[in-house]
Amino acid sequence: MKLLKYYIKAPEVLTLCEILYQLGYSIKISDSFTLEVDAAVKDFQSKNSLVVDGIVGVKTWAVLLEKDEKPLSQTDKFLKEEDLIHFANEYNLELAAVKAVNEIESSGKGFLINNKPKILFEGHVFWSELKKRGIDPTSYYNSDSQNVLYPKWTRAYYQGGVKEYDRLNEAISLGGNPNFKEAALSSASWGSFQIMGYHAKNLGYSNVDNFVSKMELNEGEHLRAFGKFLEKNNCLVHLRNKNWAGFAKLYNGAGYRENKYDEKLAKAYAKYAQN
Repeated sequence: MKLLKYYIKAPEVLTLCEILYQLGYSIKISDSFTLEVDAAVKDFQSKNSLVVDGIVGVKTWAVLLEKDEKPLSQTDKFLKEEDLIHFANEYNLELAAVKAVNEIESSGKGFLINNKPKILFEGHVFWSELKKRGIDPTSYYNSDSQNVLYPKWTRAYYQGGVKEYDRLNEAISLGGNPNFKEAALSSASWGSFQIMGYHAKNLGYSNVDNFVSKMELNEGEHLRAFGKFLEKNNCLVHLRNKNWAGFAKLYNGAGYRENKYDEKLAKAYAKYAQN
């Protein structure tokens, strides 16, 4: 693993934060090695007879991974080259285009440190999903629930990583009937390609529980769900023609330009097309 220390910003820091969180440190999970992370690392080093310098090198990584009760991941959960080749053939796509989308849209990670699929819980979607089931969300909207239930989109309550499961479970526990669980699962985006749970039936899954159970298996299932989503939402023609703006608009929404998704996809495609 990469040597990490204060002020570094890297994907490995996200893994570090997830492990520390699993070990009981209440820290923000991100890819930035903040002072908060530095303090947690030093505390961990102190409690485990390591040099207390805040530097996560070979020895600190070894003890962290040993102490972590759950494995980082199992290799059979990872997306494989043959999965991408099969996907390209199945949907009549250029492999370089598939690899570009996989890199940009999946962020290269479908599972968390606790072996659960990556999720992001959307409280404004939960509000709508409750209404669809005849439940008045205002009856449950208060200072205790506002981090998981709110009428309009905001990024204020995103926690990231395994903490999103805390938010999901909190949403499920708001009500005492199965409708709350179904609504909550439908209100999270799942896996490598962050497909919203409310798409489950439209994509051919029997229900959202069935969809989630598939997402818990491996990244190959994430890719299969992604393919179904592309097919149902007429994204494939843009991907075949390498119309990155058209694809990004359908997949990421009208605000895709703000995050330059089309430019990122084009750049990634150019890289893979050269290989």
